[in-house]
Amino acid sequence: MDEQLGLRERKKLRTREAISEAAVRLFLERGFDSVTVAEIAAAAEVSSMTVFNHFPAKEDLALCRIDDHFGESAEIVRACGPDESPLGALLAHHLSGLADHNPSTGLFDDPAVVAFQRLIMSTPSLKLRLIDQWLRSQDGLAEAFAERTGEKPGAVLPRIAAVQVIATQQALVSYNLEQVLSGRDIDAFYPEAVAAAERAFALLEHGLAASGLA
Repeated sequence: MDEQLGLRERKKLRTREAISEAAVRLFLERGFDSVTVAEIAAAAEVSSMTVFNHFPAKEDLALCRIDDHFGESAEIVRACGPDESPLGALLAHHLSGLADHNPSTGLFDDPAVVAFQRLIMSTPSLKLRLIDQWLRSQDGLAEAFAERTGEKPGAVLPRIAAVQVIATQQALVSYNLEQVLSGRDIDAFYPEAVAAAERAFALLEHGLAASGLA
């Protein structure tokens, strides 16, 4: 039974990946709004019902490939030891991603990933769904902060801290992505991206007084 379940789950995963790949290929060729679910189903050789069984909304067909990144911050905080700084761990994770040119940092030059990001940024419904993902990430991080500090779920201070961290991460990723999409060389821009991240997290740690804005 366990083996059959494993095979079944693997088949579902392969079907899901095939549908998403077919959808993104069509989106890149013709634009998100010009492609129908029926056309995606035909390209993936499945029924339209199968598409909706795997992806409740059309936007999910594109953004599912980056869903995993939106729970990372909460996972990093939960993995911190009692003597570790969650903020320091989050910065270290971001800097590691910059060094690896991970797309989640906005600093990358793979043509296929650049094309995919252009698709998202040029499609209003995808941008709105991206904002929703950031908000869900914010909620998850607030829960992780509350667990660490021993505060009740939904307490205001963990929520405020999560808002600040997620907004900082979003600003850094957006800035890096803007530079990439404008054609800047990522190796030349890398030191600037690192410096921006370090200054941004220092601002989180020390408050607006450190920026001269207070």
